[in-house]
Amino acid sequence: MFKITPINDTELQKKYSTECGTDYREGFFAYAMTDADSGQLMGMAQFEIDGEYGYISDLRPKVGYSDFEAMFILGRATMNFIDLCGSHKCRAAIDAADERLLKSIGFKLNESRVYECDMTGMFDGHCDGHPVKL
Repeated sequence: MFKITPINDTELQKKYSTECGTDYREGFFAYAMTDADSGQLMGMAQFEIDGEYGYISDLRPKVGYSDFEAMFILGRATMNFIDLCGSHKCRAAIDAADERLLKSIGFKLNESRVYECDMTGMFDGHCDGHPVKL
């Protein structure tokens, strides 16, 4: 089992960013995914919310760790938070995560080579045309 929690400490966010092989994003929200028993880091997400859009810059497992299903849940939890904040559309950096993961959580690559997802109805319990593609 694991748990996903907000990272509210800048130094911890910097540490986790390093452990996940990415850069610390100053001013961004961040979630940590940790093992529920040991507290060990499994992965993290860094993201921001700006009006109509959320933006995921990083959805990364800890270096050397691999669990697709856990990362899927971290991605969807991040998107759900963005949606709950009133931003029903989301973009992701081209290198935010593995392409398979981004597509599985609902992103599509547009003609400008930007991953986008319209999350309207995605988290209301009905999926409204948002099938999961594993």
